[in-house]
Amino acid sequence: MNKRDFLKAYGQKKTKYGAHKTVVDGIKFDSRKEAERYYQLKFLEKQGTIKDLQRQVKFVLIPTQRDKDGKLLERERSYIADFVYILHGERIVEDTKGFRTAEYKLKKALMLYIHGIMIHET
Repeated sequence: MNKRDFLKAYGQKKTKYGAHKTVVDGIKFDSRKEAERYYQLKFLEKQGTIKDLQRQVKFVLIPTQRDKDGKLLERERSYIADFVYILHGERIVEDTKGFRTAEYKLKKALMLYIHGIMIHET
């Protein structure tokens, strides 16, 4: 079996930046790294170290803009966090990164400016 067939058989697909999309327990992840981090966080939640673990949480950076007649001028721009959880009473927003694109860097800066949230990268 070649590498492509192996990855296909295990629900993995290589993406633009070299990550392998992975399906684990019926949950789709953008990379193996993200899937592994999910299991680490689930373990920490089970231990009681963290609580309220959430995946794919959306934060609006720029709302939809319409003219006076309701015609769409600009669509909403948002950032979707890989994980959000509570650690020692503090809300943590986390992104599992392999490659930091220019778009991600801009959204990270906007998250801090607009929401006062520093994204933790793993």
